[in-house]
Amino acid sequence: MRWRRARRSTNIEDRRAMPGGRVATAGAGLGGCGLVVIVLFALLMGVDPTRLLQDTALTGGQVQAPAQYEGTAAQDEAGEFVSMVLADTESTWHSILDSPSGTYVEPKLVLYSGSVRSACGFAQAAMGPFYCPADQKVYLDTTFFDDLERRFGAPGDFAEAYVIAHEIGHHVQTLLGITPQVEALRRRASSAEANALSVRLELQADCFAGVWANRAQRDNLILDVGDLEEGLNAASAIGDDRLQMQAQGYVVPDAFTHGTSAQREKWFRRGLESGDISACDTFAEGP
Repeated sequence: MRWRRARRSTNIEDRRAMPGGRVATAGAGLGGCGLVVIVLFALLMGVDPTRLLQDTALTGGQVQAPAQYEGTAAQDEAGEFVSMVLADTESTWHSILDSPSGTYVEPKLVLYSGSVRSACGFAQAAMGPFYCPADQKVYLDTTFFDDLERRFGAPGDFAEAYVIAHEIGHHVQTLLGITPQVEALRRRASSAEANALSVRLELQADCFAGVWANRAQRDNLILDVGDLEEGLNAASAIGDDRLQMQAQGYVVPDAFTHGTSAQREKWFRRGLESGDISACDTFAEGP
């Protein structure tokens, strides 16, 4: 990606270097939303959620970062890259959603190191990036980019950009009222039905990420040869079937929450080729 010449976003909240190295000092235990965040992201990343819950219990629900954060040149560059991608998503979604009846509300993106507390509860870096609709913020430890390359076999700066754009896709769903509607349906559904609804929500976020990629190339010409393939590879690399197979050696379709590798690649490609959010109705068409 030709990102060094691009605009940086002012909506970055950097918590990597808090006083004393403490990311958060709230002593309250985990709420129900925090437990949901832990379990969902642990399953997504192939991490045993019970281990993360035990770690939290040992600290009394408090979240602590390493004693002192000292950013390396690579980490500083990663922060700059995240800021650029966020700025480009802002431009894209303003162009799509701004109208006389409303405007795109830009989210904050929180950079953290190790662990963090959001309005949705506690999170560790092992859970991967996530969006919290309660505070409309994206949370990201940039060491996930190393995991993306080494653990999941999805290297490249555009693979990293896809991950950010996917989380911004969840923000768009919140603004459009899709997320609260789905959550209301999930509360009344069986476990299998609730998971199926989660899959459709995640696949739509993949499609919205593809819409961003289409507009980013059309309007800003920031993509290099091979970038789109990196994004498609990343979408495939973090499919539920592939992650479950890596983590436990077998696949449980009823436990899917994000979609298979083929589904994630399909919907990212749909948005990428169309550049149109109306092409992203995973609820009408299905996964």
